[in-house]
Amino acid sequence: MRTPGVAFLKPGLAELLRSAPLLPTGRSAGVRVWRDRSTGHWHAEVQVVVRRDHRALDVTREIRAGVTEAVARETGGIAETMTVTVTVSGLV
Repeated sequence: MRTPGVAFLKPGLAELLRSAPLLPTGRSAGVRVWRDRSTGHWHAEVQVVVRRDHRALDVTREIRAGVTEAVARETGGIAETMTVTVTVSGLV
């Protein structure tokens, strides 16, 4: 999924180190998805850096809608019980 205004996902520490290829990260630092075992509710957290020539609010709304739509398409219903949080961690 490409969203206008997103410069990149927030990098994790491993991606910032020169030895990053040697360190197993296991997931993208900018996207995290988990399920609350007590409620069964799904959560998605996306952290991005936004381009200065785009309004952060518009970008975050588009990301949230895109994630919700993609999850609904792929799972056929989980999106109804999913919370999507988008955090802008910087501007470039």
